[in-house]
Amino acid sequence: MLRPAPPDHVRRRQSTNAPAPPEAAREDRLRSQLGEDPNDAETFNALAEIVRRRAAEVVPADPLTAAAEPASKAKAADTAHWALAEELAGMPRAWYPLIEMARLALDEDREGAMRRLAAACDREPDGRALAEGIRMLREAHLPGEALSLGVGHWAPAQQGAEVGQQVVRAALEAGRTAEARRHLKDLAEFGGQDEDTARVVAELEPFVAAAEETPADQ
Repeated sequence: MLRPAPPDHVRRRQSTNAPAPPEAAREDRLRSQLGEDPNDAETFNALAEIVRRRAAEVVPADPLTAAAEPASKAKAADTAHWALAEELAGMPRAWYPLIEMARLALDEDREGAMRRLAAACDREPDGRALAEGIRMLREAHLPGEALSLGVGHWAPAQQGAEVGQQVVRAALEAGRTAEARRHLKDLAEFGGQDEDTARVVAELEPFVAAAEETPADQ
């Protein structure tokens, strides 16, 4: 998973004797952009949409029944998406593809997904990967795992206010109000005096205060 991939391999489609797909030129352009910046989420998602759509359009038949199950279209799309992310994750500075792999693996291999999120955070110390990873886990209704990831990698003095915001929200959603208060205090104290930190602290304070006023059994 972490083996570097040659840049020229990342930037080109696999050669084939079949006619070029309708979006071949756009796909090549997106691959070239990702070769320069594998963490461009917008470009990655645009390319993932292409490869998912193409994979879903051509679902291989079952070798025993010679019939393709409808559900296999979604599986084929996920497999193509995974292959793209895995290809880009081979670049040493790629962290966003690791987060996509974690998201795809979350249901079936939560432990492996958490390892990939940790690896993404190790590759990107400024906090963008950490914020994205925590957000992804929260959206998957896993606030406990999101909080664990945040506590293990958050450095309030070195990372932006967005990371602190995600950590506090994860703590609130996990029902760990005391931790939410402590993390909010750390953000205010160590997060610097920039406008973003002050704004985030002000936005979160009412939510933390409301949670503190709510009985634990409610």
